[in-house]
Amino acid sequence: MAERKSRARRLAADDLGLWRHATRDVAPLRGAAAPTDDHEPAETPVTPARTPPVPPPPSRRAPPRDLQPGTVADLDRATAERLRRGALTIDARLDLHGLTQAEAHTALERFLTASAARGRRCVLVITGKGLRDGQRGVLREAVPRWLNEAPNRARLLAVMPAQPKHGGAGALYVLLKRKRDG
Repeated sequence: MAERKSRARRLAADDLGLWRHATRDVAPLRGAAAPTDDHEPAETPVTPARTPPVPPPPSRRAPPRDLQPGTVADLDRATAERLRRGALTIDARLDLHGLTQAEAHTALERFLTASAARGRRCVLVITGKGLRDGQRGVLREAVPRWLNEAPNRARLLAVMPAQPKHGGAGALYVLLKRKRDG
């Protein structure tokens, strides 16, 4: 077999400076001379690398920001636009017409829990416009608030007012996070 020649690798000034910084407290082995390199570039000051901040443990993370109708979180622009235009397939609908606040709140929680468990992505929540005496409906006001409550908010990526063909101002598109296996 042919004997392989060992080539010394020359370090760039930045790399050499970083190496010196990393090994500044290291002493050579007994009986061994400290390595020298006559062709070393001049030492350059090394700034320690910034370490990214460590995120707090999950239990201490700040809750996700509230989603008001028309807002999205962690969603690409194309999907957000398709949701806004009503172009996503609606996987399920919940009609809250005629329910009391307590019944509607319970129905919404159950609906979102079941939809998330089944891997549904886009659901339609129909609140109704509820216009009486010039005031907005109770459910129309309450549903966005309920969507931001735990555990509902943790399941959501976006909430958008529905297009007229799906109920307009009396309905909301709700985009759920993808179901992760494992």
